Amino acid sequence: MKLQRMNRRALALGALAVSGALALTACGSDDTGGNGSGGDASAAANSSIKCDDAKGQLQASGSSAQKNAIDAWVKAYTAACKDVQINYNPTGSGAGITAFLQGQTAFAGSDSPLEAEEIEDSKKVCSGGQGIDLPMVVGPIAVGFNVPGVDSLALDASTLAKIFDNKITNWNDDAIKKLNPGAKLPDLKIQAFHRSDESGTTQNFTKYLKAAAPGDWKYEAEKSWQAKGGQSASGSSGVAQQVKQVSGAISYFELSYAKEGIKTVDIKTKAAEPVKATTENATKSISEAKITGTGKDLALELNYAPSAEGAYPITLVTYEIVCDKGNKSDTLPAVKSFLGYIASEDGQAQLTEAGYAPIPGEIITKVRDTIQGLA
Repeated sequence: MKLQRMNRRALALGALAVSGALALTACGSDDTGGNGSGGDASAAANSSIKCDDAKGQLQASGSSAQKNAIDAWVKAYTAACKDVQINYNPTGSGAGITAFLQGQTAFAGSDSPLEAEEIEDSKKVCSGGQGIDLPMVVGPIAVGFNVPGVDSLALDASTLAKIFDNKITNWNDDAIKKLNPGAKLPDLKIQAFHRSDESGTTQNFTKYLKAAAPGDWKYEAEKSWQAKGGQSASGSSGVAQQVKQVSGAISYFELSYAKEGIKTVDIKTKAAEPVKATTENATKSISEAKITGTGKDLALELNYAPSAEGAYPITLVTYEIVCDKGNKSDTLPAVKSFLGYIASEDGQAQLTEAGYAPIPGEIITKVRDTIQGLA
């Protein structure tokens, strides 16, 4: 754990050095929509945004899986609340948590909830309170592949575990053939890519492998990649780019990164038919999630082995991590205003268009109540 913490600190310091280049502001890059004047969706969202006394800069970092959602939210929010500048740096969940625990950011994005040790550490930053997990984004973790001549591919947990553990190394392996009897699988080496940075996406993907194929995946589900071998790249965008460019490649990333021609694996579950990675199918799975956090903490426990038809099993929830008490007085109004917007009905409605799924109604209602009580 100490080694992971050292890695997180190094990543966090590097993240701060480049945060200015990645600033998401009302007058910033094209990714954030400039002045937010383009599109009916933004205009509709703006009408419900409550700026209140929000002003100044919000520094935040963490999950790269939620970056596309953050981009959409910041575009709409900063168009309405012109006195607020939001700088979100997609450094990965591990680095984001470290920066938050060091008091460098107003909130962090993480694809996994805080661990017990991290909650304890947060009490040093959150005066009189602690860090809490607010579930805000649901996203299917797509498994993207690049196999020439193959447009559709079905894999199960056992086969995926063996591929990412270098037990299956060629695309015409018998195990893959059995799951895809109609496919013309080439005699081609598998190029399996994993995240090089600490990532909640990695932790959720390996939680799925461990839960659904315990006999084939012997590693712990951690934010840092535990298996030996394979190749790596930084961030969801990094591994997605490798899949796009490298023949024989396969990797995992949030569905919103599966674009520009990247094909995704259909996952074989206990259901009759393999399940496609879609936001609708992720919603079917996440509806079975249970709140396991205590007090104001809303950490969730996911079901990685659903049996319902159409329930996609590899999902993640991205949390916004914030102090329940002890937030800095100069940033608290902006934190409550921005988080209040993204948890609102209009904010959550933006997720589907961005390639994500909204948080189920009963849970997001609790998130809204918690945000109102932040101090």
